[in-house]
Amino acid sequence: MARELRRSAGGLLVVGDVVTDIVARHRTPLAPGTDTAAAIRVVPGGAGANVACWAAHWGCPDVRLLGRVGADSAAWHEAALTRAGVRARLVVDTEAPTGTVICLVDGGAGAERTFLTDSGASLRLSPADWSPALLDGVAWLHLSGYLFFAEPSRAAAGVALRAARARGVPVSVDPASAGFLGELGVERFLAAVEGAAVLLPSGDEAEALTGLPDPADAAARLSRRFPLVVVTAGAGGAVAARDGAVIGRTSSAAAAGVRDTTGAGDAFTGAFLASRLAGVGVLGAVEEGCRAGAEAVGQVGGRPGETLSGGTLSGGAP
Repeated sequence: MARELRRSAGGLLVVGDVVTDIVARHRTPLAPGTDTAAAIRVVPGGAGANVACWAAHWGCPDVRLLGRVGADSAAWHEAALTRAGVRARLVVDTEAPTGTVICLVDGGAGAERTFLTDSGASLRLSPADWSPALLDGVAWLHLSGYLFFAEPSRAAAGVALRAARARGVPVSVDPASAGFLGELGVERFLAAVEGAAVLLPSGDEAEALTGLPDPADAAARLSRRFPLVVVTAGAGGAVAARDGAVIGRTSSAAAAGVRDTTGAGDAFTGAFLASRLAGVGVLGAVEEGCRAGAEAVGQVGGRPGETLSGGTLSGGAP
């Protein structure tokens, strides 16, 4: 559930992807060449947008989002973000549709998911979409790692990162996808995010960045390059590191039931950032992140509190 947090000195700005998620939960293995029964829902998603919604849900009073969407569903996405308490600046792309992700979720106990991703307009965010005024009143900038996997959005993320650093605004980055990290190249990614104050990879992403399978070892190594690193490991909790050494570990919070792990990492990030902005210490914020992750896996979709009806988000889907 959301936490009551004290008002921070400034807002949280998230720059990242806004996409439409098609979540298909299947209880039997996929049957190639024929039908597999599934419960299918259409919900708003995108790692950046999810983080913003979870931060607002976790009590951050001023959450803003910059993203790019297609004209096909811009109004639907803006309405969903407004309901979630996020002040969205959505750039409407007239040439590309909103990104779409098909989330295949194993309906078994682990609720593991596989993504089929069409990034669409989301990775067409460009430096022209950025304005220094977006940082007015902002105390923290978070960049979704998906931005770094295409040239236009990577350039936009770089402009935002440099602008924030020039103002003394801390920047956090989540690497977003082990698969895409492999395609882009580890050193290329690390060079692009140089200057970030906090890196928030999953265990798989941390391993992709370091070659180290143990989250603690990976966190320690990455913290020689970034001031603070927090590696999430699902049911294994999370580990934080500074200056080449682990500073704390947190166990995962108990989940009432696992329905869909989509967005659990985004929930962690949103709650962690909301807590840090409210003055909570690093390890306390990590605990809050784990609680949010446990809440996230008990629902379908990557955002908190959406009401599903008839297979779509109530209020009309794109």
